[in-house]
Amino acid sequence: MKKSRRYFLKLAGAAGFSGGAGVLTSCDSEGTSVEGSTAKEGGPHDAEWREVKYGGWGGPGVSEGPGPMDDVLVKDHAPRSSLITTESFIERPRFPAIDVHAHHYPGRKRDQTPAEALAAWVATQQEVGVEKTVILTGATGDQFDRLAEFYLGPYPDQFQLYCGLASEGLDEPGYGEHAATELERCYRTGARGVGELSDKGFGLTGDRKLDADKRLHVDDDRLDLFWRKCAELDLPVNVHIADHPSAWQPPDIFQERTPIFQQYNQHGGDGLSHGALIDTLPRLLKKQPETTFIACHLANLGHDLKHLSDLLDAHSNLYVDISARDYEIGRQPRAASRFLKAYHNRVLFGSDMGMDKGMYRSWWRLLESADEYMEGRISWRYYGLELPENVLKALYRDNASRILNNRKI
Repeated sequence: MKKSRRYFLKLAGAAGFSGGAGVLTSCDSEGTSVEGSTAKEGGPHDAEWREVKYGGWGGPGVSEGPGPMDDVLVKDHAPRSSLITTESFIERPRFPAIDVHAHHYPGRKRDQTPAEALAAWVATQQEVGVEKTVILTGATGDQFDRLAEFYLGPYPDQFQLYCGLASEGLDEPGYGEHAATELERCYRTGARGVGELSDKGFGLTGDRKLDADKRLHVDDDRLDLFWRKCAELDLPVNVHIADHPSAWQPPDIFQERTPIFQQYNQHGGDGLSHGALIDTLPRLLKKQPETTFIACHLANLGHDLKHLSDLLDAHSNLYVDISARDYEIGRQPRAASRFLKAYHNRVLFGSDMGMDKGMYRSWWRLLESADEYMEGRISWRYYGLELPENVLKALYRDNASRILNNRKI
């Protein structure tokens, strides 16, 4: 049976070959306690630390010792590359894009009024080639009505709005009917989808004070009527299930993502684990086969494209968007390219990163160019996917055009 390097490192640690001064207990992606052979502080004499840092190379290949960089913090490290490579500038996408994942960014600007920020954003979208943007408001009631007027009043063709899920009376009889009734009201006001509905372990309401058995996860029976109403109104649903798996790993020396992402870390919390959350998705898809679901951020399975492929194969009502997962596809360009080609009719373009021109054009460069070792938002570099035209056309617009509800108000 094939064994992983980590397996042999554990044996080595048990045999006394680890240079660590103690034992570190960490968690795997399912939240299960795993005993490792490393000291908390790691270091060049620690076997697991060296394996994680250098892999099969065993070390840096040069003498190690103290120096002036010893005080450089990980969060401050921003290395300039000496590599001379091609740098493409792609002003507009190969095909006009539909961005299926954005939020109410104009409301966050401090140096402009919301109306001014909105007008500037529309101008940016027209300049960079974004034909339409879906605003995931997550709102209901008066808040949704105000957002519908704000966006659809001046720009009815540039934006499409999704509403949220009414959560009042969650534990009361008739909750499902109440949520479905509010959904239908939002539809009449202009909602053409639902989302972003997020469950990062504590249910869709995010209320950590609720007892675990009271939390509302996507496969909860209390939502059955709501999901059926979405299907009846032909409203696709954007669901955010889990988060990047590193959020469940200890925030220690082996943490994959840099400290800027520690705000998402919930290691040791009492919410559902990454694996348990992911398992709610196929249960939902099986229960509600007539409802179209868009699992954003590659269903938070961008690190495991085989698992994601299996989900897509098993459930024809599942789509995914690539929003805010540039770092997943950019670090595995060959695997990501194969995945996007194989599932070119199931993946949607989404940004989820604000309103800047440079952000959009960075997406075009990542998806269309063959550039290597590009700057990214994480501590690793990206590689261009150089996707073919048929994949780009489906990703940028055809899939969205097919599944979005484009009925006029």
